[in-house]
Amino acid sequence: MSSGGRQAGAFARLCLVILAVSSALLVSGPAFYLRIMKGFQRNPSSSSSPPPPFSSSSSSSACPNCICDCPATISLQKIAPGLVNLTIPDCGKEDSEVGAEMEKGRADLMKEEAALRMAVVEDERRHMNYTIGEARRQGLQYQKEAQKCNSATEACEEAREHAEAMLKREKKVTAAWERRARQLGWTDPA
Repeated sequence: MSSGGRQAGAFARLCLVILAVSSALLVSGPAFYLRIMKGFQRNPSSSSSPPPPFSSSSSSSACPNCICDCPATISLQKIAPGLVNLTIPDCGKEDSEVGAEMEKGRADLMKEEAALRMAVVEDERRHMNYTIGEARRQGLQYQKEAQKCNSATEACEEAREHAEAMLKREKKVTAAWERRARQLGWTDPA
């Protein structure tokens, strides 16, 4: 492992330690702060020390009563009337479209859902037919291109065979002329 890798690992560990310590302080910090503040507010003249928290010994001294200045509880009925039984009486009254939707019966909603599903199926069928038609068109185009390519290959093959036959004929003619030239006394200059 390179020194850069070790430094990165050490930095990551340091970050994790800092994160753990800050999380612990964030969770337990308020409790420590309150305990410290209560310790400063105690009467310094009393000589008896307070009992330790969670002490199992029963003593006559009890915790002082908590002084809460909390507002009275508000019922859910007062906050949002109609929410308790999950119906809001004025829902959709101002919007005629929403009101009409809310008035529809279960059968009407089922018919509408079936019609929507049929529309989706029809749209998917149309798209599938278009895709199939497009694939067929592309297939025919590729087939035409393949036929052109095959015919061009056949033409090239025929031209090659013709050129090969011509070459053989030329070689025979050249060999005959060379024989005649040698018979007449021609010698190869090489």
